[in-house]
Amino acid sequence: MTQRLKTVYLETIVPKLKEQFGYTNIHQVPKVVKITVNRGLGEASQNAKALESSIAELATITGQKPVVTRAKKAIAGFKLRQGMPVGVMVTLRSERMYAFLDRLISLALPRIRDFRGISAKSFDGRGNYTLGIKEQLIFPEIEYDSIEQIRGMDVSIITTANTDEEGRALLKEMGMPFRTN
Repeated sequence: MTQRLKTVYLETIVPKLKEQFGYTNIHQVPKVVKITVNRGLGEASQNAKALESSIAELATITGQKPVVTRAKKAIAGFKLRQGMPVGVMVTLRSERMYAFLDRLISLALPRIRDFRGISAKSFDGRGNYTLGIKEQLIFPEIEYDSIEQIRGMDVSIITTANTDEEGRALLKEMGMPFRTN
């Protein structure tokens, strides 16, 4: 089963971007390569339950088991030793990536309170976009009763675009609701 967003990308977005930027080759058209979902957990070093619940939540949201990220250095001020768990992350590619992006754009983002669109300024200069989500409840897979604490996460969308303008055009065509200032 191919994803709806992938079909839309291949059939309508590619020709539109080819025309807009004057690409001569289909491989010049920017595409989404991967999506990383990251959650930093400062309290995970003391609270193992927070780590377990975050792993379960990210696995439910993304459909893939997260990797535990560990501290590279010891920082005494934060009561942190080298090798302690400090977060969880998932890297999504191909079918799962398109499925997650589709759910993020069409289901999760519209559920944010007072939602007026996402900032178009969060590009990194090379066409990649990062979005901070304040609470995991915007995803329909998460039930309000099953969580013990509201935690956010960072979603980075990595594209093959060379400039922010190309990346913005790609994500806008995919349906990303950018704020119009």
